[in-house]
Amino acid sequence: MNDLSNKKIIITGASGGIGNAIVKRLSESNANILATGTKIEKLNELKKKFNKIKILKFDISQNDKIEEFIENATEDLGGNLDCIVNNAGITRDNLAIRMNLDEWKKVIDINLTSSFLLSKFAIKKMLKNKSGKIINITSVVGHTGNLGQANYTASKAGIVAMSKSLALEYAKKNININCISPGFIKTAMTDKIDEKFKETIISKIPSARLGEAEDIANAVLFLASNQSDYINGETLHVNGGMYMA
Repeated sequence: MNDLSNKKIIITGASGGIGNAIVKRLSESNANILATGTKIEKLNELKKKFNKIKILKFDISQNDKIEEFIENATEDLGGNLDCIVNNAGITRDNLAIRMNLDEWKKVIDINLTSSFLLSKFAIKKMLKNKSGKIINITSVVGHTGNLGQANYTASKAGIVAMSKSLALEYAKKNININCISPGFIKTAMTDKIDEKFKETIISKIPSARLGEAEDIANAVLFLASNQSDYINGETLHVNGGMYMA
């Protein structure tokens, strides 16, 4: 149904829990994938699991090298690019009055500026094909705010607004730019959360549970497929009802 045969897709942040699930789901749908991240050992593990994928180590904080990365990744995929999933991101949590400028800038630069540049240079490739999909992974807290995350929430809210602007600019070129906004998802990161705090989080979720990484991967599959061709500039909320737009 959502067959991605011959679709050439870049996935950033591929070595994390959600990234792993996205690679798995899109691989099962026959996509031609290039997975990227900063840890080569994690990428090699992914390659062993899904031997058809291509891997390329890259740190998206290197803004001046993103154009070169897109060139290299596209070449590795055979010269074309159909979709990019901007999943990579970081946190540097602190209360606002304690947050230093480096903590603010680093999160904005990696989460927002790098997503913009990856999208920009991917669009240049997609214009040659006269089609393409960009899927930006945001966060529920970009809509609700969150204690100690002024930098992170600003970066994620910025991605939503940026994606809408890009969608307006390139809709006529048959390029779809959308966001997926995960709620609290069960990953290695959430496994480290104190149980009492985790119970507090779950109490705010109508579904009364954390989401699974596969829930995000299924949403990515839909937006990467031809079934989403008339969806543009939207945010798909995957949060168990925690936030209803």
